[in-house]
Amino acid sequence: MSGAMHFKNCGSVLVTGASRGLGLQVVGSLASGDFSPGKIIATTRSPASAQKLQELAEKHPNIHIITLDVVNQESIDHSVEEVGQLVQEEGLNCLINNAGINVVADFQTATAEMMIENFHTNAVAPLMITKAFQPLLKRAALRGGAGGVGSMGIQRAAVINMTSLLGSVELNWGERANNFKWYPYRTSKSALNMVSRCMAVDLEPDGILCMAVHPGWVRTDMGGSEAPLSPEESVSSLLTVIGGLTEKDHGSFLNFTGEILPW
Repeated sequence: MSGAMHFKNCGSVLVTGASRGLGLQVVGSLASGDFSPGKIIATTRSPASAQKLQELAEKHPNIHIITLDVVNQESIDHSVEEVGQLVQEEGLNCLINNAGINVVADFQTATAEMMIENFHTNAVAPLMITKAFQPLLKRAALRGGAGGVGSMGIQRAAVINMTSLLGSVELNWGERANNFKWYPYRTSKSALNMVSRCMAVDLEPDGILCMAVHPGWVRTDMGGSEAPLSPEESVSSLLTVIGGLTEKDHGSFLNFTGEILPW
């Protein structure tokens, strides 16, 4: 059985940055598959202008669109209140921190402002969002989900951080280093990897799984037209991996194929 089928036993999934790219594809694939979770909570900075997301929500009543600016603490806190009203006592089962930006700059052109902008969105925001949603995740974890209190996974409570292979320190050498001299983006994803590992340590006592996953190089606005993977191909594999996560994957850094990646 495909790991994605486990989403059927997942009460709620929240996806940040859901108005375009991978986030939109995750929402669409979850909604249209025969493994659709109970509630799909899609966040975007501007719901009114998220036309494709609005169209999806019209077709699928289990999609709930919520306003969230991931770099604004007041917006984060307000979104937690809205999600809390949606999920009630069941809590939030799966948080997918997908929202991200790519500020392209090399050694010569990188500025402090560029570094901080990319760092805030890609590394700090997932931490702040997870902190804010921890009570709802803990509520879901305490209920135990389909697997019971002893198991970890999306049916119980999980935090999935969308990271990048380009955040791997070990792999930043040779051709890959020369072709992608993206100081702000690469360092922000490397920081997100450490944030993921740190959060895994702190969320473990509550039974909340936490890990980082690389979605592949995908043909999106951020990935560009040269990328080898379509959003559909990437997300199909991603959902299989995410749906099949267990205790052994807690604190891990995985490829969209399920392969373990070096930090």
